[in-house]
Amino acid sequence: MDLASLQVFLTVAQERSFSRAAERLYRTQPAVSIAVRKLEDWAGQPLLVRGTGAGKLTEAGALLVEYAERMLNLRSEARRSLEDLAGMRRGRLSLGVNESSIHALLPALARFRRKYPKVEIAIHRVYSRDIPREILNYRLDLGVASYRPPDEALTVLEFLRDDLAFVVHPRHRLARRRSVSIRELGAESFVAHIVSSPYRQQVIQLFASHRVPLRLSVELPTIESIKRFVGMGMGVAIVPRMCVKAEVDSGDLKEVRIREMRLHRELYLIFRRDQPLSQSAEAFMRLLRTKAPAPPANGRRPA
Repeated sequence: MDLASLQVFLTVAQERSFSRAAERLYRTQPAVSIAVRKLEDWAGQPLLVRGTGAGKLTEAGALLVEYAERMLNLRSEARRSLEDLAGMRRGRLSLGVNESSIHALLPALARFRRKYPKVEIAIHRVYSRDIPREILNYRLDLGVASYRPPDEALTVLEFLRDDLAFVVHPRHRLARRRSVSIRELGAESFVAHIVSSPYRQQVIQLFASHRVPLRLSVELPTIESIKRFVGMGMGVAIVPRMCVKAEVDSGDLKEVRIREMRLHRELYLIFRRDQPLSQSAEAFMRLLRTKAPAPPANGRRPA
């Protein structure tokens, strides 16, 4: 049995005539008769009462009509769903990021949400070291990490470069300075993230290479809590610049340049090499790699 034969049989049942069904389907009457006969062979019993043309269904024919309607309706629903998916009127985007990387994605996610409001967005917080495994196990469409995974089964694209920033409370003794030497920071109380990272190790090595003590007095579980603690005047911090841009712009925190510190931070988009991306993932990648339009000089958006 195939759906084409079911369509022919259902049309015959609805029209109660082989000839009218043939007209409706733009087929010859013999072709319609052959399709119904093949379906009867598959069913193992007559579907139409012989001697009545197509005017009366057997009990088996009446039963099959119910299933034929359901199956053909399901086919139409599947086609509509696929068309919706291709047109981004539905779908799902699954992203894996660590805590700091989400700051880099928010502008693109906002544009994506405005453009494709029907697509579900699922953001999973994942340690950077675990993102390649989650992608290869088909749990994520895309991942963002601050290092290049060595696995050849993955495609890795750099999409953003950021710096580490030294931030202090606006009334801190160094807040009025544009820059400081690392040697002036030996007595400062640093607030750090509780999760170690390659960039934290680079900062530790930087202080050690200049023989300056690094006092990691407080460790907190999120960058948000680090920013708030520094904003309460309880220490200083070195964090990704993109994570504190809003606070620095508003004056809640002050960034001071450490002259000896030039630590760059690259972010990479990661996905499987052996399989095409979903429509949603492809659309998000295009938005992520396209800069948002700059607002007008007067700060107003066009109507």
